[in-house]
Amino acid sequence: MAQVLEFKLPDLGEGLTEAEIVRWLVDVGDVVAIDQPVVEVETAKAMVEVPCPYGGVVTARFGDEGTELPVGAPLLTVAVGGSPEQAAAPAPEAQKAPAASDAESSEYSGNVLVGYGTTGPAARRRRVRRETPVSAAAVVAAPVVPAQEPVAAPPGPVAVISPLVRKLARDRGLDLREVRGSGPEGLILRADVESALAVRDRAAEAPAAAPAPAPVAVAAAGGRSGMGVSPAEGQGRVPLRGVRGAVADKLSRSRTEIPDATCWVDADATELMAARAAMNAAGGPKISVLALLARICVHALSRFPELNSTVDTAAREIVRLPSVHLGFAAQTERGLVVPVVKGADGRTAESLSAEFARLTEVARAGSLTPADLTGGTFTLNNYGVFGVDGSTPIINHPEAAMLGVGRIVPKPWVHQGELAVRQVVQLSLTFDHRVCDGGTAGGFLRYVADCVENPAVLLRTL
Repeated sequence: MAQVLEFKLPDLGEGLTEAEIVRWLVDVGDVVAIDQPVVEVETAKAMVEVPCPYGGVVTARFGDEGTELPVGAPLLTVAVGGSPEQAAAPAPEAQKAPAASDAESSEYSGNVLVGYGTTGPAARRRRVRRETPVSAAAVVAAPVVPAQEPVAAPPGPVAVISPLVRKLARDRGLDLREVRGSGPEGLILRADVESALAVRDRAAEAPAAAPAPAPVAVAAAGGRSGMGVSPAEGQGRVPLRGVRGAVADKLSRSRTEIPDATCWVDADATELMAARAAMNAAGGPKISVLALLARICVHALSRFPELNSTVDTAAREIVRLPSVHLGFAAQTERGLVVPVVKGADGRTAESLSAEFARLTEVARAGSLTPADLTGGTFTLNNYGVFGVDGSTPIINHPEAAMLGVGRIVPKPWVHQGELAVRQVVQLSLTFDHRVCDGGTAGGFLRYVADCVENPAVLLRTL
């Protein structure tokens, strides 16, 4: 006898509480194997494929593409065990999903999300069910036999034995959860599906409701009277969710909680660029400018550890962090992300260059994991790639500082008492004024600029 198990959205790690369904990888009726990815979801940190810990036949899916579900909400149900015919059409008595304590069965893999092991399904917070056109049509339908009136979708899978009945409903776009079965123990029969389809068809033929009045023009952003703008004139709304929502929340929190200040300086990067050219001419993997700036940055943090810290507001303490986990801003099709190079203070310029390249490629492919995007202690923001000279970066909460780097361009510069054309870059440091004063921040930025202008300065302590 087949048993129907309910698979809930697992805890994806790193404190994430919800995820948006991007794409279903299976349909109702498909046979899935243990740990086979069944849905692609987007969290506030990354896009991941969620594997199912059960093997069997998918009997129901919960949520359309674009639906945002909380952790613990049902994703799908799978009929496991029994013959293939029974798995494809579980009996009514097997329709109830087991409790969390029953989920530890031989059909459960324990690997809900590869790389984020769990001990069992996440606890349910609330059930999220998609609304279908059937329920809306049933509201305005003519009176029908009571047994066929649309009902609220019951929790869990539906009581359907016949694959033909399920296929008929699927082909006609009918949600079986909205159908009341007239068979034994609420079993849905072919006649029930045909009656529900007839109700929907009659509702579709009903006279359309009177058109709603035209929308009242709203005041323009400037507040001037007589300048109304209706939504039809191009106004649009974009939901703040996924990566965009996470960025908005984090930046808003940074501006709200952190009393930041910014200082900046221009630096002559001619010698740094010459040193990079000499390194790359010697053979071996190429060294990027970002890697050299990162090496300078982590070394400066060893001299000014106040900037590699965070503020514990509850304890009213500054927490000095022992290692530098360096975040760097990367622009992708999904928006701005900040991958983190773990243990950056123990890496060479060659190792940093390789890790920057790897994480950037993974970010652009949309395959970063939550672990790749968390744990940073300091951020390096190279906005010069956008062709701009300067900026006042917003600190990546809960870090204490961010170094911004503008474009490196030829400019007139006084060099050794004479006017010359040199490669000049603007550096800016935004810092949390709670962790240090301007003297510390200025000292850090000046040391970074000195190393950019004369890379030999680093040789004294390497």
